Amino acid sequence: MSSQVLLIRPGATLYDEQNRVQGVLDIPLSDQGRTEVVELAERLAVREDQTRLSALYCGPGESVVRTAEIVGKALGLRPKRIDDFRNLDQGLWQGLQIEEIRRRNIKLFRQWIDDPRTIRPPQGETIEEAMERIRGAFRPLFRRHPDEAFGLVAGEPIGRLIAGYLKRVPRLQLDEFLPCCGFECIEVPADFLGGPGSS
Repeated sequence: MSSQVLLIRPGATLYDEQNRVQGVLDIPLSDQGRTEVVELAERLAVREDQTRLSALYCGPGESVVRTAEIVGKALGLRPKRIDDFRNLDQGLWQGLQIEEIRRRNIKLFRQWIDDPRTIRPPQGETIEEAMERIRGAFRPLFRRHPDEAFGLVAGEPIGRLIAGYLKRVPRLQLDEFLPCCGFECIEVPADFLGGPGSS
């Protein structure tokens, strides 16, 4: 017995294309991002190893919601928004280019990439605060979908946190260049909520 989570990244925004920190800022899909999402939706609709999704969820934010709508239309599902899957609040870093943050805070930024649990971006939230939201949001979903597959559209870097949580990865590492518009299928064993690494 296990659930499956199809974790989907939204298409690119202008901030992604400019390598800026987006965080919880509400940025729409770029032209390139819309094209990517249409192609992604087509791939998901015909993928060979497809387990039928029983539901599709998404976090808030223009690019995430729009991606979920396009994918949902291709799969015949209406996405349900869950605010606790909102992106990581990166405070005063939001809107800045990665290179700018690195120049201003060389040591802090390196630590953020290598061991982000130890850092709170100025006026932002910690990884642990975000993880608490993620854990709370998944509990009712796993109760609702035992032994089923469901989709979740989530931005970056919250998508990386979600993947790490579901795979029980003990040490989280971020990347300066986060992926856009991909997907991965994650098997979640039935003992997940009560088992080791679930808290």
